[in-house]
Order: sequence, then structure tokens, then C-alpha cells
Amino acid sequence: MRDARDVIIRPVVSEKSYGLLEDNVYTFIVANQASKPEIRDAVESIFDVTVLKVNTLNRKGKRIRNRRTGSYGKRPDQKRALVTLVEGDSIELFEA
Repeated sequence: MRDARDVIIRPVVSEKSYGLLEDNVYTFIVANQASKPEIRDAVESIFDVTVLKVNTLNRKGKRIRNRRTGSYGKRPDQKRALVTLVEGDSIELFEA
């Protein structure tokens, strides 16, 4: 069992993620090996909320070019979790 802070890396701050807040859906970048039950337990223990549903998606890292050498590199792959909370619960971290 991993520590909850090792499962949840950071929240996603974007227009799309802020648009989902109206539906009580919060977006996090999570560890690549994290499973849905681990993500659920981590969010519930860190933020003291009740999770209704967890959806995950794996995003491939973009290919980037080094301007000086002309060689190509790659940004790291990311795993995101869309966490739906029960009605009435919220995470104050996003309320800005």
C-alpha cells in the first residue's frame, strides 16, 4: 500500500478542469501505476470527502524538438484521474 501523497501528484489547473467543477468532478495527475481503488482511497483520506466515481486516462507525452541540436525528445507520459464526489462535498483547494 502506497502513501496517499505518492498516489495523488498534483491537481490539474486548466479551463477544462475548472469547467468540470460545476459537475463536482475534480481532475488530478496521479502516479502511472495507481489503480482506481488506490486513487479513491487517496482522495478520500487527503481531502476528507466521499468519492462517487473515478475515471482514469493515460496521456502520451508530446514529442519535442531541441532547437540547438535538432534532435527530438519526449515529455513524460501522464496518468490523469477524473474524480466525481458525492453531492454536497467539495475540495477547497480548487475554490479560488
